[in-house]
Amino acid sequence: MKYKYVIVGAGLAGITIAERIATQLHEQVLIIEKRDHIAGNIYDEYNEDGILVQMYGPHTFHTNDKEVFDFVCQYCDWHEYQHRVLSYVNGNFVPMPISLETINQLYNMNLSEDEMDAFIESRKVKIEEIKTSEDVVLSQGGHDIYEKFFKYFTIKQWGVDPSQLDKSVISRIPFRKNRDTRYFTDKYQGNPKGGFTEMCRKMLNHPEIHVLLNTDYKDVIDGIDYDTMVYTGPIDYYFDYKFGRLKYRSIKFIFETHNCESYQPVASTRWPMDYDYTRITEFKKMTGQKNEKTTILKEIPCDGDEPFYTFPTVEWKELAEKYRSEASKEKNVIFLGRLAEYKYYDMDDVIRRALDVFEEIRK
Repeated sequence: MKYKYVIVGAGLAGITIAERIATQLHEQVLIIEKRDHIAGNIYDEYNEDGILVQMYGPHTFHTNDKEVFDFVCQYCDWHEYQHRVLSYVNGNFVPMPISLETINQLYNMNLSEDEMDAFIESRKVKIEEIKTSEDVVLSQGGHDIYEKFFKYFTIKQWGVDPSQLDKSVISRIPFRKNRDTRYFTDKYQGNPKGGFTEMCRKMLNHPEIHVLLNTDYKDVIDGIDYDTMVYTGPIDYYFDYKFGRLKYRSIKFIFETHNCESYQPVASTRWPMDYDYTRITEFKKMTGQKNEKTTILKEIPCDGDEPFYTFPTVEWKELAEKYRSEASKEKNVIFLGRLAEYKYYDMDDVIRRALDVFEEIRK
């Protein structure tokens, strides 16, 4: 069969652009996916206890882009949910990001907004030239906040000290002077009822879209007749690692089901100093499910073959730029998404980028 478009990868980027091509251009699309399922890292499924769990870590949708939100809502009913995160510091949970509420709880005070400004200002470290992530935090929050919230968390997350990470990793620490303890302040927040995989399945439910799972595109691409490829896989793999492998941070996932209705106060807790894990997620609190049991996920960052986070240092950004330069020379290939662009995207950013790329294709 002749395909107008071949898409490598059945993650959110590939699925979004496939949906647009099929529904708007009415062209044949073939998606080739290496894994045995669709939806990429937002893949979720019901476990043996009937609890919907996200298999590659927690995802909650948030955006200020109404077009993106309306696009998503075509394919799901919406569960409104405001994400809140607590950070375990000094034996207690305090809100994260750092707000007036965080400072008052952490230091047992009752500061006003103006007093919080003065308190933070008195703790800042004067640094002539901001070069590293450590410099950013010290210059904006001082030593104590740096130690309690960022230093050891960063070491666990990236495997290196913040003094070795480029300043762009922590370009700005958000200090909220109000008592808003939500993690995101976007206008539209929540998750699709029934999960992200079900949403993706509905997006792919079109006669012009064909999906091939459990297949490395390199094993079959020479036998496929197509005009344009949209590539969403790792950019270094596309070029057979000709400049060397790009570095990614991976994650070890530990799922636990407990015989209780609630495990922790909120859906997500951060562990900046204690234990090996950086985060615990309790899925029921994100989905609104009712169940006498609850399933949690502990995340331990590590070096591994499964790419989750692009590595935010100058060395790897420079190598990625070499690959991007090479990609710009490719004819009839569009590089799209986190792995193909070696750039971290939130879900709404992925969809926005895919919609914009589709408009370029349409033109």
